[in-house]
Amino acid sequence: MAKVLILGAGVAGHTAALHAKRMLGSKHEITVVTPNTNWNWIPSNIWVGVGRMRKDQVIFALAPIYKRKKMNLLQAKAIKILPEGDSASEQGAVEIEYTKGEKLGKRETIRYDYLINATGPQLRFDLTPGLGPDQNSVSVCTYSHATEAAKKLQDVIEVLKTGKRQTLMVGMGHGTCTCEGAAFEYVFNVDHELRRANVRELADLIYITNENELGDFGVGGIKFKNGEQLVTSEQWMDKLFAKHNIITIMAAHVTKVDPGVAHFEQVDGTIGSQAFDFAMLLPPFRGVEMTAVDRAGNDITDKVFAPNGFMKVDADYTAKPFEEWTAEDWPKTYESPAYANVFAAGIAFAPPHAISKPLKSPSGAAIAPAPPRTGMPSGMQGRVVAETIAARIKHGNETPAKTASMANMGAACIASIGNGMLDGSAATITMGPIVPDFKAHPETGRDLKVTLGEVGLAGHWIKRLLHTLFIYKAKARPGWSQIPE
Repeated sequence: MAKVLILGAGVAGHTAALHAKRMLGSKHEITVVTPNTNWNWIPSNIWVGVGRMRKDQVIFALAPIYKRKKMNLLQAKAIKILPEGDSASEQGAVEIEYTKGEKLGKRETIRYDYLINATGPQLRFDLTPGLGPDQNSVSVCTYSHATEAAKKLQDVIEVLKTGKRQTLMVGMGHGTCTCEGAAFEYVFNVDHELRRANVRELADLIYITNENELGDFGVGGIKFKNGEQLVTSEQWMDKLFAKHNIITIMAAHVTKVDPGVAHFEQVDGTIGSQAFDFAMLLPPFRGVEMTAVDRAGNDITDKVFAPNGFMKVDADYTAKPFEEWTAEDWPKTYESPAYANVFAAGIAFAPPHAISKPLKSPSGAAIAPAPPRTGMPSGMQGRVVAETIAARIKHGNETPAKTASMANMGAACIASIGNGMLDGSAATITMGPIVPDFKAHPETGRDLKVTLGEVGLAGHWIKRLLHTLFIYKAKARPGWSQIPE
């Protein structure tokens, strides 16, 4: 019997677990370690954050599903990886610490034949003084954060209804943030709620971002055809932000968040501050805190993980100028180059380089959107890694790995601009590939036949349908595996 151990139960980890179980059946053991046993469909947190959904509409308990599927679920966090085993066994192992229940705080060693690291990100609010829901801003990164954000947004709307002007600020809380798409969705949903409450004319709505251009989204921007004309995402978004009267602060690194004031510096050297009555600012990410040791007990963390805490996989991490990176540098199999039975999927893998050109302020602060690795790419990577492991368990370790390079992978992003079956809207963007390939597509880096953009009510209906479908899939209901990642 082979043992498959999965760290994390988000989109990548949970997807990997379900597919591994589907392919391996009862003959092999699937164990998932996660500090939070509620599954959260994170893309819908923005609707929780404006009060259009309750948290129980975006989460559900994993334990009943794992019991039904006969998989092991441990509410714990991974502390240390022992990929070569230890003095007791040569089998790989992970040291975990329980985060709830009778074993709270206790540590245990779990052995594996195959390991998938799908731990997702650590939210580094601490990298910007004063940032975060425990201090001077709100967040929609988790369902609990989003619930609190909705309450504070409603407080501001009630003040606006008295006729008092208010300033609302949404965006990136640090120069190296990712998830610009989530901030984009949230600022337009806030705009929608203000209009619905008939108080928009009294509100100043500000979007602050580390993007050098609107529509960059950490993927270097997007170009697509509008008839015979080539349109950039910057042009598209400029019109959208102007139409909704949203003020923008571009290419910015937030240096500090005081009560009611955010301080920032920009690529052009501008030092500024912005007063606010409400601020939803996202944090930067890094890998979760884990170490790695070899069989002799020597620290090999630098061998297994990149400096940002994300796991090294089959990418080219050679140091070179941004202009020299190519699509071929991106990982295909998500295998650790050091240990063939160790994989990383979703946000947990270390990208080889930025997709958007990194910039710096005159003071040296990095203002560089990090590559997005959430949603559809995470699910596809989780599935492919599970397929590789299942094939090797069944047919031997020489079986070639399945591949899912973001340099070959297309993606569809449906960004909400307001929740409402009759008055909602969404920006629907498809692109392929995610990582631009200028050898294959010299003009734009992407295939113009599949790279498209459109705004409208139909996009909202699709996003709402996808919310229902993906929660159905994550609950492993009948036919779940037929729903694409």
